[in-house]
Amino acid sequence: MRSIIWLVLLCVVAVVAATTLGSNDGLVTIYWAGWRTELSLNLFLILLLGSVALLFSAAQALRSLLTLPERANEWRTLRRERAAQAALREALSEYFSARYSRAHKAALKALTLREDSPQLQVDGEFGVLAQLLAAGSLHRLQDRPRRDAVMQAMFQPGARRAAGHGIEDGARLLAAEWALDDRDAERAGELLDQLPAGVARRTQALRLKLQASRLQRRPLQALHTARLLAKHQGFTASAARGLLRSLAGEAIDETHDLQQLHRLWEQFDAADRHDAAVAARAALRAVALGSPAAARAWLRPFWERLGELERDDRDAVALALFDAAPGIEHEWLPRLEIALAGHGHEAAVVVAVGMALADRQLWGKARKLLEQSAGAAGLPLRARRRAWRALAQMAREGGDEARALDCERAAAALE
Repeated sequence: MRSIIWLVLLCVVAVVAATTLGSNDGLVTIYWAGWRTELSLNLFLILLLGSVALLFSAAQALRSLLTLPERANEWRTLRRERAAQAALREALSEYFSARYSRAHKAALKALTLREDSPQLQVDGEFGVLAQLLAAGSLHRLQDRPRRDAVMQAMFQPGARRAAGHGIEDGARLLAAEWALDDRDAERAGELLDQLPAGVARRTQALRLKLQASRLQRRPLQALHTARLLAKHQGFTASAARGLLRSLAGEAIDETHDLQQLHRLWEQFDAADRHDAAVAARAALRAVALGSPAAARAWLRPFWERLGELERDDRDAVALALFDAAPGIEHEWLPRLEIALAGHGHEAAVVVAVGMALADRQLWGKARKLLEQSAGAAGLPLRARRRAWRALAQMAREGGDEARALDCERAAAALE
C-alpha cells in the first residue's frame, strides 16, 4: 500500500513538473572573471536543489562523525540499562520460582549495573525494588544478618528521598512481616508505628498489627485491631466473630482481680459487651475471682432475653450461671421459672436452674432437674460431675447415705 502511494505521488510530481517547467524558456546567465555561462532556468533550478541536498548530506555526515563518541557512549549506557532491567526481571522471576539463591545473585547484579547507569542512579524505585528482592531472598534463605544490613541501608535518609513514599511504605510492611516471622514482635511494632496514618489503616497493616499484638500478649489491643479488620471485611463474618470472642476471652483471662475485670469490661466496645459469649466468659472469670454476685450481674441482661439468643450463646450463658449459682438471690426465681418453661428441653438451662434451686434449698424440684442433667450426654463433664455431687449433698441432708455414696461413685466415674 505504501509503494502505491509513493508511486502516485511520483506521478503527480512528474505531471506538475512537466506542466510547469515544460514551457519555461527562461535563461540564467552567470558572469565570473570574464567568463559567461548561460543555463536554462530548469537546469539551474535542478543544479541548485542538488547542491543544497549535497551540502545538507555532507553536514549530516560531518555531524554524525563528530557525535560518534557521544552516541557510542549512549549506546553503551542503554545496553547497561537494559541489562540491569533484565537482571531485575530475572531476580523477580527467580524469587517467585522459589530459587532464592539465584534471585539474590540477580538482584545484586541489577544493583551493580545500576551504579554504571546514570539513568538508573536517579531512579530510586529501581534500587529499592532490587534491594527488596535481595533482602527477601536472604530472608527465605534464613540469612538474617545480611537481610537486616540490606534493609538498614534501604531506610537511610538518602535512600528514602530517592524512593517514593509508596514503595518506602511497602518496604516497611514487608520488613514488619519478616520481623513477625522471626517472632520479633517489638521490631514489627516499631516498623508499623512508623507508617503514615493512611497506610496504617490498610488491611495488610492491620493484619500485621494484629499478629504483633497477639505475639506480645496484648489481647485488648489485638481486639481493637481485629474489630477494625472486621469493619474492613478482612475476615468472613463467622471467622471475625470467633476471633473477636477469642481475643476478648484472652483479655478477660489475664485479669487478676475484680476491679481490673470491671475496668477491662468498660474498655470493651459496645458490640463486645452485648455479646452473650463474652459476657459468659467474664462471668466465669468473676466466679474464679470469688465474686459470683458480679458474675450474675453480667448475666442478668442476657438471661432476661434468653429466648432471643442463639443456642450456643444460650448454653454459654446457662453454664456460666451454673457456676455463679452459689448465693443466688431470691429475685432470680421468676427468671428461672420462665427460662425453664421456655427451654426445659435444653440440658444447659436445666442444670443451671437445678443448681440455682439447690442453692436456694428448693431440693424437691432441684433434685429432679439435677438427676435429669446428670445423665445428659450433651453436657460438659464438669457440669455433670457437679450435678452428681449436688445430688450427693442433698441425699446426705436427707439422711440417705447409701444414695449419697451412689452419687459420689457416679461423679467419680466421669473423671
